[in-house]
Amino acid sequence: MSRERAHSAWKSAEAIKTISDRVIGIGPFGVGLDGLLTWVPVAGTVYSIGGALFLLFEALRAGVGMATFLRMVFYLLVDSGSSAVPILGSAVDFLWQGHMLAATALQKDIEDRHGAPEDVSPKKRTRKKGPSKFAH
Repeated sequence: MSRERAHSAWKSAEAIKTISDRVIGIGPFGVGLDGLLTWVPVAGTVYSIGGALFLLFEALRAGVGMATFLRMVFYLLVDSGSSAVPILGSAVDFLWQGHMLAATALQKDIEDRHGAPEDVSPKKRTRKKGPSKFAH
C-alpha cells in the first residue's frame, strides 16, 4: 500500500466527516447533511448509504486492518440502518454520527501505519502524541 494512496483516503475521510456530521458544529456536537437529510424521505437514506459505501471503498483502497474495517461497518450499519425505523430511527440517525466515527477509525488506522499527511494541521490529526513510528 502506498503512503500517498493512504493519505488520499485520509483526506477523503476528513471531507466526509465534515460534510456528513459537522457542517454546523456547537462544541463537541454537530450536524451535517446526514442528520439533516434523514428527515427527507429517500434522500436521507440515499445519502447515508452513499457516504457509507464511499468510506468503505476508501478503507479498502487504503488497506486498513480487518478490525478497523469491521468497526467501520458496524458504525455505518447503525447509521444507515436506523432510518428503517419510522420517526425514532430518524432521531437516532440525526444524533448518531456514524460517518464521523467510521472516518475517524479509518484515519487512525492510516496514521498508525503511515503517519498523518504532512499538509494536515496537527489539530485535525486523530493521533495527538507526535509522529507515528511509521511516519517518514
